[in-house]
Amino acid sequence: MQNDPINETSSETTASNPEVLSEVEEDILIRQQRRRMFPRAALVGFCAGLVAALFRAVLAGADALRNNLIEWSQSFPLWGWIFPIMFSMVGAVLSVLLVQRFAKETSGSGIPHLEAVLHRLRTLNWKRVLPIKFVAGALAIGGGLALGREGPTVQMGGSVGAAISDGLKSRPKERRTLIAAGAGAGLAAAFNAPLSGVIFVLEEIQRDFHPFVFGAAFLAAAIADIVARLLSGAFPVFAIPNYPTPPTSSLPIFALLGVFAGLFGVAFNRSLLGTLNLFSRLSGRAKLGIAAAVGAAAGAISWFSPMAVGGGHDLTELVLAGGFVLAAIPLLFVVRFLLTISSYATGAAGGIFAPLLALGALLGLALGQIVHAVAPAVVPEPAVFAVVGMAAYFTAIVRAPLTGIILIVEMTGNYQQMLPLLVSCFCAYAVAEYMKQLPIYEALLERDLIRDGTHVTLKEPMVIDVTVEKSAPFAGREVRMLGLPSGCVLIRCVQGGREFVPTAFTRLEPHMRISAVIAPQAAEALIILRHGCKAESAKNKN
Repeated sequence: MQNDPINETSSETTASNPEVLSEVEEDILIRQQRRRMFPRAALVGFCAGLVAALFRAVLAGADALRNNLIEWSQSFPLWGWIFPIMFSMVGAVLSVLLVQRFAKETSGSGIPHLEAVLHRLRTLNWKRVLPIKFVAGALAIGGGLALGREGPTVQMGGSVGAAISDGLKSRPKERRTLIAAGAGAGLAAAFNAPLSGVIFVLEEIQRDFHPFVFGAAFLAAAIADIVARLLSGAFPVFAIPNYPTPPTSSLPIFALLGVFAGLFGVAFNRSLLGTLNLFSRLSGRAKLGIAAAVGAAAGAISWFSPMAVGGGHDLTELVLAGGFVLAAIPLLFVVRFLLTISSYATGAAGGIFAPLLALGALLGLALGQIVHAVAPAVVPEPAVFAVVGMAAYFTAIVRAPLTGIILIVEMTGNYQQMLPLLVSCFCAYAVAEYMKQLPIYEALLERDLIRDGTHVTLKEPMVIDVTVEKSAPFAGREVRMLGLPSGCVLIRCVQGGREFVPTAFTRLEPHMRISAVIAPQAAEALIILRHGCKAESAKNKN
């Protein structure tokens, strides 16, 4: 959905003034916006960088505390295992309790919530989101749940943008732009990856390539990255050998890696959504019991392998260095896979970026070692496949290939793998698209809206674009028979390269793309459109 901040602000100004603005007045207004926006975006980047650096330091301290506890408890071989189990249980339960009691929107990564805010479907109360996300995220990830820090950092960055925009009394469109810029700054600071932060805003968070959004996100991400590097170190997140460029003959193997990443990525999304749906049927106390059980499992795993729990940074770094034999990878992959989806489904505060990067690295290393054993000339260095596997698995799950490629390049500092990254990520993207699995954040957002549709609120009209899928309820029906409420108007249909304005008697066909304007009083039309245009089989899978 594309939004024009200049036109939107101009329309707001014109609405408050009965006289239409002249071209000179509009030019003055645009200049005023630019002078106001970029200093505010710089402030958002600076503050988001500080929050991200502090959060990273707290998590590093929590990891050190957990590892020291495990090392100390192993001096009691018979019953020392109880200490790491209790440590992880307490962290998981307290995190879920804080989320349930004070800020339910901080559950999970928080990225779907930010997308809902930017699409004007939810509100962002930064006064409760910022502190709860920080504390609950530190408890969950520091306690050992297989969650990542990037989701909390992105949501906290968006909250910083909301706080600054409220304090400076920014207009609604400017506020959304600063929230998006803060989210990108959070990702940039979390991974020392400023370009990834910008691209993630444009490709996933807001999907708006307007110069205002691009400029604000670019400035905020750059400043946040500078702040984070000054406070946390200027090196890439993963310290790995400088692997040479693989031979051209290995490109088919990288394509095969992309296919496997696509299949396993779809399996991850479906498993995560299924586990969430299963856990959502439980009562509040039962959810706390599940959180305790998952925390206990994480603590028990940490007793045997401390690096197998938590965000998985040390695990991923060891995999990228080729530090695992092939026989150990399947077991480790299954353990991390199950621990990640169960940790996220508890409702604790934490993201999936870091855990899925670890899974992708394991998947890539396994394939690289298998092919290396058969044809060492084609795959001289198996660990290169671990690097590419991270990007391919990320692409299959999040469906943001540009972000995945740039993120891995920035996190590893390894620029020689650009062509393998492109090949593998394209194949992973194609497989996931062919299997018609929604990107994970879109699926999580849609699940939240459908499950809690009565709480969808709009403060202003919005435009939504949806595609009528084959076998969807709306396929083959006329517009007048859709049951859309008053205040929802279809304004455009696109099919087979032909674009036209629909009438009440226009029949919606499969693969037709429709655009609708939804007024605030007709917010329920969003649920009706999304539900009516989705294929029945896709609903059952989600």
